[in-house]
Amino acid sequence: MSKYKYLLFDLDGTILDSFEGVAKSFAYALESYGIHVKDLNELLPILGPPLRDAFMELYGFSEEEAVRAVAKYRERYVHHYVEECTLYDGIIEMLSKLHANGFKIVLATSKPEIFARTLLDHFDISKYFHFITGATMDKSRDSKIQVLEYILSELDLTDKSEACMIGDRKFDLCGANELGLDAVGVLYGFGSFEELDACPHVFLAKSPEELYNYFAD
Repeated sequence: MSKYKYLLFDLDGTILDSFEGVAKSFAYALESYGIHVKDLNELLPILGPPLRDAFMELYGFSEEEAVRAVAKYRERYVHHYVEECTLYDGIIEMLSKLHANGFKIVLATSKPEIFARTLLDHFDISKYFHFITGATMDKSRDSKIQVLEYILSELDLTDKSEACMIGDRKFDLCGANELGLDAVGVLYGFGSFEELDACPHVFLAKSPEELYNYFAD
């Protein structure tokens, strides 16, 4: 029997393969600044951190420029993000079985909550979630740590040993560790083995099936 009661899931790279929509929209924003992306795979590092941080840290934008770039990004993203996103194979089966086993599944994403909810509804998987939250559009809550802090507060989760964060990037695993939470990394998403293995973790899963088996055992 798993010691965990709450399973906190990242979204992009953990439940959904959102690379096409995010990368194309990010490239669209960069284009408005005269930066041309020849290969979308160059944009893999943008998956994980808040978009504003990605523009600033990876492309040297000022905070003011980054805010405008995020607005430009969303100019395209809002029209294409659903059609340019897919579920990873095995996700529905994993979520339905974890839900049936009594786990309280929580969405903990730094994607704006309004987009996250639309995607979960589109793929008909909202029904498996006990609590859904993400970033706010006003930037008051946009980092993974801020999202996790909000979840801990809203769920009155004082016994942190009952919760585990699941994600594909260092922001998920290291953010969880900073708040005293266990973390499981998924290797089928956007983060490499080297990135995740360097972060505190209790398990690294190669597939949704392995993820289910870890918690079900």
